[in-house]
Amino acid sequence: MNFNQQIAKHFRNVHFGGNWTSVNLNDLLKDVTWQQATTKVSNINTIATLTYHVHYFVHEVLKVLNGGELEAHDKYSFDHPPINSQDDWDRFLERVFADAKEFADLVEQLPDDKFFEDFTDAKYGNYYGNIVGITEHTHYHLGQIAVIKKMLNNAA
Repeated sequence: MNFNQQIAKHFRNVHFGGNWTSVNLNDLLKDVTWQQATTKVSNINTIATLTYHVHYFVHEVLKVLNGGELEAHDKYSFDHPPINSQDDWDRFLERVFADAKEFADLVEQLPDDKFFEDFTDAKYGNYYGNIVGITEHTHYHLGQIAVIKKMLNNAA
């Protein structure tokens, strides 16, 4: 397996399964209702907010992988559109996982030397750091989502 394939596999695994932790975003969210996703527990972010936050960076870097500009701003990374129905939640999750699939496919197509080039600007580090960072970021928030889901299920 080439370097680019391994990095893409690592990203896919956190979204769709097969990773070392045996937890992935798709399986964790597939039985979460829109009410659960938008229910606030104490003063922590909702499942919907954390899912949007994870997806925000995937979506923004996906633009770069498709030849666009980097337009991400941390201050917007928690500002998700309203989720007022199961249909809203389902459509949002479809987009999350479609973007994740496209992201992994594009990473897999990158030449290995591209990973060590500046990511749009030297101040953002290289492609490798950004892509692996997004995967690590997803794992981090995946744990938070799992805990919130358990809290919601135990409260029911």
